[in-house]
Amino acid sequence: MFDVIIAGCGPTGAMLAAELRLHDVRVLVLDKETEPASFVRIVGLHMRSLELMAMRGLLERVLERGRRRPAAGFFAAIGKPEPQGLDSAYAYLLGIPQPVIVQLLEDHATERGAQVRRGSAVTGLEQDDDGVTVEVADGERLRARYLVGCDGARSTVRKLLGVGFPGEPSRTETLMGEMQVGVPPEEIAATVTEASNTHWPFWVRQVGSAYSVVVPAAGVSDRAAPPTLEEFRQRLRAVAGTDFGVHSPRWLSRFGDATRLADRYRVGRVLLAGDAAHIHPPVGGQGLNLGVQDAFNLGWKLAAQIRGWAPETLLDTYQAERHPVAADVLDNTRAQMELSSSEPGPRAVRRLLTELMDINEVNRHLIEKIAAIGIRYDFGDGPDLLGRRLGDLDVKQGNLYGLLRRGRGLLLDRTERLTAGGWSDRVDHLADPTADLDVPCVLLRPDGHVAWIGDDQRDLDDHLSRWFGRTAHRLRPGRAGRGAQGMVVPPTR
Repeated sequence: MFDVIIAGCGPTGAMLAAELRLHDVRVLVLDKETEPASFVRIVGLHMRSLELMAMRGLLERVLERGRRRPAAGFFAAIGKPEPQGLDSAYAYLLGIPQPVIVQLLEDHATERGAQVRRGSAVTGLEQDDDGVTVEVADGERLRARYLVGCDGARSTVRKLLGVGFPGEPSRTETLMGEMQVGVPPEEIAATVTEASNTHWPFWVRQVGSAYSVVVPAAGVSDRAAPPTLEEFRQRLRAVAGTDFGVHSPRWLSRFGDATRLADRYRVGRVLLAGDAAHIHPPVGGQGLNLGVQDAFNLGWKLAAQIRGWAPETLLDTYQAERHPVAADVLDNTRAQMELSSSEPGPRAVRRLLTELMDINEVNRHLIEKIAAIGIRYDFGDGPDLLGRRLGDLDVKQGNLYGLLRRGRGLLLDRTERLTAGGWSDRVDHLADPTADLDVPCVLLRPDGHVAWIGDDQRDLDDHLSRWFGRTAHRLRPGRAGRGAQGMVVPPTR
């Protein structure tokens, strides 16, 4: 019996598996595909995702395989410069091939002991008070305490659960691919500049030795059927008056503007994450990032439930926190799609917003929204920092995010008077009066969000209990300590 079975080994499923393995959770990842997707689609890792990579020691590996780009022009492709004052040590976009980031995250999970089975499609599930029975396509039945559906927009797990997926179907469709062209770059640039004034999204951009081509389709069709090169040629001629001599495609695909959000992220012992829980147009490049961030939020909470120290409502906070975040992403992509319309009204709004984005605060707000560094979870009344993620600070031990690599909580204590006490098996303590904070102490969750601010030990204990359960000596025998021992960061005096 496994602790957790994950359906889907994309970025969300792989990140979740790695997060669970940090806490010695027995994980099996099932993926219906026999091999990872091989086509080279470039995706972007935004600031918050880069912060998460830094927290788990993955940032250097990711940076080696990606290309840094300015943190600008994300919102509705409105071409404004990078705003000043972005609140992140990683204030850039990292372009990286999707197969590369998927492989890096899968390697990260398997290096930590997660099992991955490819060619194993989930076809059925049954749950009871003790766990979930998962049936795969070859008839094998597997047992786990929990199941998480990370199996994409057409999620089998979500459908088997009967969870509603309300929203809007696709009204428009766009063709996307990478291919060679047969005309000079200067001719492409001039033609695309003129055509993009009346058609969006539309571009022909060089990506390495090939060109990324995005062009509006003629209508909405079955997304399961990829477009042909001839379809690209026809649409390019209709939009730009030329097909640019496109040939030798690496990959071709189509996407729509369907926008849907699952009614629930959890039914008993089965949960949903990533595209299984939400879909939206790809404008702003938020989809992969949103799923990875779901996994980061869920991983430590599900591990706590399995390890036996989770407070009663901790697992419920996954939906309470991430559902509103997804709803906000759906709204901003709806807005961006409206701004892409060629109708007079949306074009007028786009011109007005383009003017407003000359104001640095407006530009920064929209970029930080897309980059997910402006999120504040509702932890109750308190300073504005409460519920927000803390940036990567310089501390005496090096950098803050380097202290979060084991997926534990962290008490950052500028007073040198506090202690994690009976929670030290799951919360590290760093006493550092030099830390660049304008508050005395903060308690960080394993995902880097600020769970408490203050300087009173009794108040701290209440919040340690709220987020990290009972102290170790009060846990049920046999549940605490399985792989939980870890070095407490020593106070610096």
